[in-house]
Amino acid sequence: MEAENREIVIKAEPEQVSIALLEDKKLTEFVQEKRNKQFNVGDFYLGKVKKIMNGLNAAFIDIGHERDAFLHYHDLGPNFRTFKGYIKTAIQHPKNILPLEKINFYPEIDKNGRISDLLRPGESVLVQISKEAINNKGPRLTTEVTLPGRHLVLVPFSNKVSISQKIKNKEERERLRQLILSIKPRNFGVIVRTAAQGKKVAVLDAELRELRQKWSDIVKKIANLKPPRLVQSEIDRISAYLRDVLNTSFSAIYVNDQALYYEIKDYLASIAPGSQRILRYYTGKADIFDYYNVSKQVKKLFQRIVPLKKGAYLIIEKTEALYVIDVNSGNKTGSGIDQETNAFEVNMLAVEEIARQMRLRDMGGIIVVDFIDMKDQAHREAVYKAMKKQMQKDRAKHSILPLTKFGLMQITRQRVRPEISLLNFEPCPVCNGTGQVTPTILIIDEIESKLQTISEDGKYSKILLKTHPFIHAYLTKGLLSIAAKWRFKYKVNLKVLPDKNYFFLEYNFFTHKGEKINI
Repeated sequence: MEAENREIVIKAEPEQVSIALLEDKKLTEFVQEKRNKQFNVGDFYLGKVKKIMNGLNAAFIDIGHERDAFLHYHDLGPNFRTFKGYIKTAIQHPKNILPLEKINFYPEIDKNGRISDLLRPGESVLVQISKEAINNKGPRLTTEVTLPGRHLVLVPFSNKVSISQKIKNKEERERLRQLILSIKPRNFGVIVRTAAQGKKVAVLDAELRELRQKWSDIVKKIANLKPPRLVQSEIDRISAYLRDVLNTSFSAIYVNDQALYYEIKDYLASIAPGSQRILRYYTGKADIFDYYNVSKQVKKLFQRIVPLKKGAYLIIEKTEALYVIDVNSGNKTGSGIDQETNAFEVNMLAVEEIARQMRLRDMGGIIVVDFIDMKDQAHREAVYKAMKKQMQKDRAKHSILPLTKFGLMQITRQRVRPEISLLNFEPCPVCNGTGQVTPTILIIDEIESKLQTISEDGKYSKILLKTHPFIHAYLTKGLLSIAAKWRFKYKVNLKVLPDKNYFFLEYNFFTHKGEKINI
């Protein structure tokens, strides 16, 4: 189910640009990109074969990166012989090169063949980056190259037409298939993207011609080149992101940099002219991420422990081989609710946040989710279906397996860029940085969350909250203070007391008898 209100907030800084996607004001995707970065997904390079690894059935390619890039046999594409011969002619005899539409293909390569039969050390090869360098691994490459547009993806050396699975209407799928078959050039395949749904032939034909010209420009650029060399850069990350996600559900795009604002405005005019009206130049004095409540959500959502409603929480751990997400009920129990029902409610609560966390952190590889045990097969099936539904929003390729009888779910998710990992702790004001505490920006939310849990328990007629004097002053200032609002909101007899012996972020709840309430 699509969010009712989607917004993009773009924060430009001297060294990097950050993009936040908000769905109904909730942060669901967060992208950071260094300025003037090289070796991005989609970039074309003329590389040089450095080494053939028969055991891996792969080759290491020098594209100018500090680590040699990796090209596997299965990433060569079925028409690699034709591709290789065509590129060799374009480099060595550019005047003799024919348009791709006019050549005949060689027989396809054997699906179970050997890369040593097709490539040799020292050869030049045109490659495209399919996965950025991650940790100690160099970029991953493909020679099955693609040129993405707003509505279509052009695939040279292919004749296949594919339609996005997200287009469900059979009549529309068939209309688009026949339309593309009637306008696509010979020896070019086309992938029809979701954004093409409902578009007229003139729009798609114009984009197809533009992508075809882009391929011609690439072929011309490699004439007489010596590897390793960059041939063609993918458009910048912001433009690529807008191209891939922008649709009619977006209500606003905010950006804090004037030069970037005009760049985006020009780009929107080329891909979706009507969307220029939702672009806003932010001129406020406050940090743009603070103003639109992005900073707070980033700090809250990138922690090891992610809170859910009513005391439940997730613990997210990363190992060398996989991610492990543990679902915990915490204090999420209800009177008269049996253990099975409670486990099911918490697990269903966790599903949405888990799907969001995978998008936020761009988790890749294997993700194992340890849900709370449920004996009822119908409950396990409902959690599985809920996860599949939530993951429909995820643009990354993924696979989800049903829960085991022990409550484990395995998810595999593709990642093509390094994961986002933010340090969400700040130096302790008491120990001058020798220790760490949860960010101060979250302390009030944390206190309120625990107060809500205590109030729902219904055991305590009066609650005392002891805090550092600074926190006490913040909670009690004004006629309608935060503490007063909590009393009305949770219907509790709450009293806030300052204690100068407390550390800055230290607090505790007590009964009216002075007994500490453990949460």
